[in-house]
Amino acid sequence: MAEKVVLHYLNGRGRMESIRWLLAVAEVEFDEVFLETHEQYEKLISDGALMFQQVPMVEIDGMKLIQTKAILNYIAEKYNLHGKDIKDRAMINMYSEGVMDLMEMIMMLIFSPDPKPKLDNIESKAKERYLPVFEKALSGPIYLVGGKLSRADVQLLECTLMLEEKFPGILADFPNVKSFQGRMTRVPAISEFLQPGSKRKQQPDEKYKKSIMEVFQIKLPLIL
Repeated sequence: MAEKVVLHYLNGRGRMESIRWLLAVAEVEFDEVFLETHEQYEKLISDGALMFQQVPMVEIDGMKLIQTKAILNYIAEKYNLHGKDIKDRAMINMYSEGVMDLMEMIMMLIFSPDPKPKLDNIESKAKERYLPVFEKALSGPIYLVGGKLSRADVQLLECTLMLEEKFPGILADFPNVKSFQGRMTRVPAISEFLQPGSKRKQQPDEKYKKSIMEVFQIKLPLIL
């Protein structure tokens, strides 16, 4: 029997959350090892487990994978969430990377001493640059690419939920995206992942911020 997938990261969303989402949708069980001290992080490095001295790191199929995009691509390929051919994969990757750009902006809010200007910028970019693309793409199809569920759909759903946490009415002018969100949340594996007690992580808070600073020896203010 194959060994269970193991995720190495902090006990919070960060760059691991999209990986958790994709594994959940693929119905892959996984364990988590949470980094709580700088010494744990240093041990992973000294053991040679982190190619570029970075997490997230995922143990899967006898490998220790790093780099979020590489991990997501591997999972998507392995579990048939990456399109039927090279053209589908190109579209999926474009959509996914656009979504990741937007989620990255939200992730970094926790380090901002004055988040209001950054929130305004995120809301503006979401409404003017990102959401219109997905509203158009979903004007007929159920899914973004190739008529079937892909990594891009999973990440778009994750992103819309993150946006609504910050801007509750943001999808009001994007009915196709809102309908897509509703359809996706009814997928059994996704519905389960959204329930309390799942391995989905909550919005980052001061405790999570303190953990990041401890594990990675980060000093504030960050230059963002």
